[in-house]
Amino acid sequence: MTAIVETDAKTGDQLARRNAVILAIAQTFGLANNVTLIATASIVGAMLAPDKALATLPASVYVVGIWAGTIPVGLLAARLGRRTSCQIGTGFGVLSGLFCAAAVYFGSFALLLIGAFANGFYSAAQQAYRFAAADTASEAFKPKAISWVLMGGVGGALFGPQLLMLTQDLLPPYLFLASYFVQSLMAVVAGGILAFLDVPKPTASAAAGGGRPLREILRQPRFVAAVACGVASYGIMNMVMTSAPLAIVMCGHSTRDAALGIQWHVLGMFVPSFFTGSLIARFGVERVIAAGLVLLALSAVVDLSGLERAHFWTGLTLLGIGWNFGFIGATAMVTQCYRPQERNTVQAFNDFLVFGTMAIGSFASGGLLATYGWTWVNNMVFPMVAVAATLLAWEWLRRRTYLA
Repeated sequence: MTAIVETDAKTGDQLARRNAVILAIAQTFGLANNVTLIATASIVGAMLAPDKALATLPASVYVVGIWAGTIPVGLLAARLGRRTSCQIGTGFGVLSGLFCAAAVYFGSFALLLIGAFANGFYSAAQQAYRFAAADTASEAFKPKAISWVLMGGVGGALFGPQLLMLTQDLLPPYLFLASYFVQSLMAVVAGGILAFLDVPKPTASAAAGGGRPLREILRQPRFVAAVACGVASYGIMNMVMTSAPLAIVMCGHSTRDAALGIQWHVLGMFVPSFFTGSLIARFGVERVIAAGLVLLALSAVVDLSGLERAHFWTGLTLLGIGWNFGFIGATAMVTQCYRPQERNTVQAFNDFLVFGTMAIGSFASGGLLATYGWTWVNNMVFPMVAVAATLLAWEWLRRRTYLA
């Protein structure tokens, strides 16, 4: 019996490695698509919005799109399989670029909002990539599989902003028009890569075992701590990142400085993925999440210390690294809280909670920046870190007591 289990685990890890590579490559092109929207949303929003206070609304609608997409992506994955659900998400990535291009051409704020929402749905499908790689992995390999997928963000971080800077003025007088066409092309390429994905559904025997009621799963202290840390990591990152490009421009820096700031931020988000999984295996998931929360707080300290380009870029980089440690760690904790037949439901509900809370924070970000300024956007980081750290410490102490 032991030999069979070992063989199954080995086969599952081999498939997880193959899928992780495919998903990482698709993530590269998918993130290049997302970066275009993220880096331009508040800038184009300021040009098209009827009220300057609505400049960050497209970035917030993007987050709402992620939130709205989480449950449908999970249901599609359970019913049609991972590959089909990911491909449907890719279609929204193509539509996003086309709607944003139309928004710039026709000067329509409404079309920009539609494009941002479609991009959010595409991002929701991409968020499921990390779970897709972990689906066939053993418990020991899951953190590494998740981390491998996020490595693909490095490529998107490198050439996404560069493509944006190369294309932003190609079709004058329409700023970013060519960039949005290239954004759609990136999604098309990602869709071709996803055609090679192979994630089987849970076996009939596993499915026959049934699953626990969702409310029972949600009451697990470990799941509560994992969701809290995921919410804090993604919520803080998005709240600050949403306002950052506009804040950079408002402080007298160029749109190029804003794009490069986002590039450093996205590199911070994904470069650590080369070793985050190994750090979790060596030091434990709780310690890695705790390090991420500390870095998120440190990023706010840097942002509050000055308004020079170096402050923005350093703060955004630390923000990205903190997100990486916190979010990968939180995802790994979530995978410890469900059985195979429960995975799609729990994964989707986890993302629904994370991105629903993040959507609220994103809307708050625009209001904070417009009403109180960049300082208060960063001040809000500290209470969010404190709540997540408290719940993480509670779970860590509870688990130590239980295992003692």
